[in-house]
Amino acid sequence: MSAEMRRLLIVEDDLGLQRQLRWAYEGYAITAVGDRAAALAALRAEEPQVVTLDLGLPPDPDGTSEGFATLEAMLALKPDTKIIVASGHGARESALKAIAMGAFDFYSKPIDIDTLGLIVARAFHVHALEAENRRLAARIEGETALGGMLTAAPEMLKVTRTIERVAPADVSVLLLGASGTGKELLARGLHDASPRAKGAFVAINCAAIPETLLESELFGHEKGAFTGAIKTTAGKIEAAQGGTLFLDEIGDVPLPLQVKLLRFLQERVIERIGGRKPIPVDTRIVCATHQDLDAMVADGRFREDLYYRLAEIVVRIPSLAERPGDAGLLARHFLRRYARQMNAAVTGFAPDALAAIDAWSWPGNVRELENRVKRAVIMADAKQVTAADLDLDHGEAEPINLKAIREEADRRAIRHALARAQGNISGTARLLGISRPTLYDLMKAYDLQP
Repeated sequence: MSAEMRRLLIVEDDLGLQRQLRWAYEGYAITAVGDRAAALAALRAEEPQVVTLDLGLPPDPDGTSEGFATLEAMLALKPDTKIIVASGHGARESALKAIAMGAFDFYSKPIDIDTLGLIVARAFHVHALEAENRRLAARIEGETALGGMLTAAPEMLKVTRTIERVAPADVSVLLLGASGTGKELLARGLHDASPRAKGAFVAINCAAIPETLLESELFGHEKGAFTGAIKTTAGKIEAAQGGTLFLDEIGDVPLPLQVKLLRFLQERVIERIGGRKPIPVDTRIVCATHQDLDAMVADGRFREDLYYRLAEIVVRIPSLAERPGDAGLLARHFLRRYARQMNAAVTGFAPDALAAIDAWSWPGNVRELENRVKRAVIMADAKQVTAADLDLDHGEAEPINLKAIREEADRRAIRHALARAQGNISGTARLLGISRPTLYDLMKAYDLQP
């Protein structure tokens, strides 16, 4: 980084010490100021990567109140700035408070130029590393799959490729997966990748609407069809004319309404409640559920003929626990999003948080992960989110059987290596330090797919 790029701001009210500091450093573009207003103005204008800040600033040159106020204002304005704080007043107490507020480092007066020079050089180095990390993360975040879904797991990439393949064909698609796995996001991606992309995408959660209202929501009603029907209203199926209708939790549709839905799928016409006129509608149906529809068909709770109309293409969506590496990838994405939205000073995850994210089974899938990260951004006391902030520090019960522990470790290692090698067997074997035949034997034993 050139001198013009390495910008150092010195905030010091002692003009003699200010000159001494200015001439002590080589290779930096230096700006020196003596009070809070000038410091904030220089921060906005110059955007220095590193700041040295004396806590004894006017109008409190013999105390620390103005210095701490300046530190707080500078971090609020530009949280990624590395601020090195100096004070001769109650050094230990001031150091603890400064670091807690977000300062990069602290040193006590009188100043040792050589020591301070090393701290400044390290601050520039760390700032450059963090900036590079943010650029890499932004590039990865931009490389999203279908519908803007963020994933690097082979299992999920296989799902998105399947949906991209069926999107141009005008067939009904059934998405099967647990709650929070991204079924609606994939349905939107399917719509956007289809010839119907210019039409409307209409979503309805069948489980969230009472049975007495669901028929009207889907098919609409004529004026006077029932008490309170003061005007003719089109339903969601009509609203999706020329586009896609997404029926989430299709397993919760009652049997009588299943018959009417089947007739629409067979004849592509509907009748509003209270109406007699058939209305032709050209709408593509995409459904989703977390329930076992095969079992529901066997129990007589779901019509078999409707099932086969809806399930022309069935796509099974893996849980977050079955997507190695995605939990960490998504967690960093959510942390950046909510830190930006809430103007929080949080910058990343502590090592124990990353380990906890990797080890957790995520029963609530992506929705649980997002909620935990959002709460952690709000509650975190430091710049880095910890496992305790995520409420994951208690961990899960570990198996005590040695064979079970080894098998679980093998499974996890193979999954992470497969994800890193993007499903390439040779690359995975190299990462694991084993031969391809050995890897094939392990994958067969543990029923793992590339």
